[in-house]
Amino acid sequence: MTAFTVALVLVVAAAGLLRWRRPAWYWLAFGVTLAALRVLVRYRSVMDACGLTVPPARWRLSLARATNRPIPEPRPPRIRRLRPTRTGLVLRLKLRPGQDVFDIAAASDRLRHSFSMFGVTSREVRSGVVEVRMTGYDVLKRVQMPAETETRAMRVPVALREDGSVHYRDYRAIPHALTLGATESGKSVYQRNLVAGLAPLDVALVGIDCKQGVELFPLARRFSALADSPDTAAELLDALVARMADVYRLIRTQQRITVDVPDAEIAADIWDLPDELRPTPVVVLIDEVAELALYATKEEEWRRDRIITALVRLAQLGRAAGIYLEICGQRFGSELGKGITMLRAQLTGRTAHRLNDETSANMAFGDIAPDAVLAAIQIPAELRGLAIAGDASGGWHRIRAPHTSLRQAVNLCNRYADRTPDLPELAPFRPTTGTATELVPSAKASPATA
Repeated sequence: MTAFTVALVLVVAAAGLLRWRRPAWYWLAFGVTLAALRVLVRYRSVMDACGLTVPPARWRLSLARATNRPIPEPRPPRIRRLRPTRTGLVLRLKLRPGQDVFDIAAASDRLRHSFSMFGVTSREVRSGVVEVRMTGYDVLKRVQMPAETETRAMRVPVALREDGSVHYRDYRAIPHALTLGATESGKSVYQRNLVAGLAPLDVALVGIDCKQGVELFPLARRFSALADSPDTAAELLDALVARMADVYRLIRTQQRITVDVPDAEIAADIWDLPDELRPTPVVVLIDEVAELALYATKEEEWRRDRIITALVRLAQLGRAAGIYLEICGQRFGSELGKGITMLRAQLTGRTAHRLNDETSANMAFGDIAPDAVLAAIQIPAELRGLAIAGDASGGWHRIRAPHTSLRQAVNLCNRYADRTPDLPELAPFRPTTGTATELVPSAKASPATA
């Protein structure tokens, strides 16, 4: 008996230590079993207490009265599947007639308390079927990405969501995106994870970093073109617009609109072209977009209008030509001048780290997910990297990217430097990889002075 007591105390102590120091290990060792039992045992009573049951059918009531049997109890949604994951449980429910997916979403907090879980979210899989994801611990406190993720062309994992699933940046589904965040909010780390995910893919990276290149130029070996000033950025964007026009001419010549070609083979963008003819897709990363929109003189105002016009054209027409925009900044508002709101309307994906004012949050989510504005301005300063991600569908999630140092990102870009494509249109802006002073494109390399 003494040996059993000692063993029990050791097990409890080990479980407590794991829960404190390694919550993921605790969940896999103890938590998942206890949580599954807790959900199955409490399920009916919890659903009844949360108002997620429906009265029995009339025929069952009539049958009970006719046979003098007890009145049937209210029925909760039927459990179709209970699946454990590395971060929690996934419960798939079949709704009863009269129930709605919004009923489950509205009861998320009550379900979280009743099942003693850290978080509960829900989504509709199809009509009448709801998937409830429950997390057993704070997965965003110490982000650990899964060892295996779903990767395909132009789709990279960049962060972890609060429900334990992976947040992907899918350029073919959401071609252009806006990322906002105050100083020291984790915006640069998010950008590094994005570059790290794109580095192994067959894609051309183009960077515009007006902070003298301190963020993007260390990654120069994986970039096909880089600009470190508004003047060079204007020339680079004009070159991208010219490339877009050339790609559209190629698509037009290869559309194959004849009576003997099925409609499914008619080309409308680069992904409909044969592999040997498909141009390399281009991802344009812009750091501190406000530096491109500010001006103090008439000449700078003309340059600013030229830059914004090129960005709007790329945002409106670049998707089919395989040109995708990633625009980052501390603030993105109408005070940056004309054309900014037109540009924002084309940026479907929105990600907001900690912001200093509600106006910036409204610029990020006010037109697509108003309820995400409050969540964006409530991000605490000590949780660097925590962000709100949304899109034009109105849905939003809390996400956090794993910490990636600049050295790690540089090493990864150097490893895949051989995948950097040479694009003739962008050749004048190709960075050299010698000394630090050689990384900045010189004025003599600009097409305007060539």
